Amino acid sequence: MSSLTLEAADEIIDAVIERALVLGKAVSVAVVDDGGFPVGIRRSDGARPLTPDIARAKAYTAAVMQRPGRMLKKWQESQPVFFSQLSQLPGAAMPIMATEGSVTIKKDGVVIGGLGVAGGTADEDQQLADEILDSLGYELEFPAWGVPGKPTGKE
Repeated sequence: MSSLTLEAADEIIDAVIERALVLGKAVSVAVVDDGGFPVGIRRSDGARPLTPDIARAKAYTAAVMQRPGRMLKKWQESQPVFFSQLSQLPGAAMPIMATEGSVTIKKDGVVIGGLGVAGGTADEDQQLADEILDSLGYELEFPAWGVPGKPTGKE
């Protein structure tokens, strides 16, 4: 089984910030482990003050929901009350943010953490996260909801 190391988190964060600078974007980046606990958070020069908190909430969402924020958007739109209550659960450390720039970190088929990028547009945050995770060999594909190997009732 894979696990997210501090070295791997630093590699992801460094790569996102470096690529964002090339694109002329000041962003904050957060990486959390599979339980949603912070491994690394960094705010680049010029990034707005609230972006580290937004990045952390995005990373937390991707890790604990075990799906990228983009995948969660339709579910959130169809059940807004459910999603608003998730953030108020006693064990919830952060708000749930089903949005772009919230990407699950998966290696060898196992969810090992979450990546949050904040500071660009929604599409820019998503592009940075996807591009960097892909370049570092992480998996970006996720099956539809349901238990692997079991019918979801939608076949």
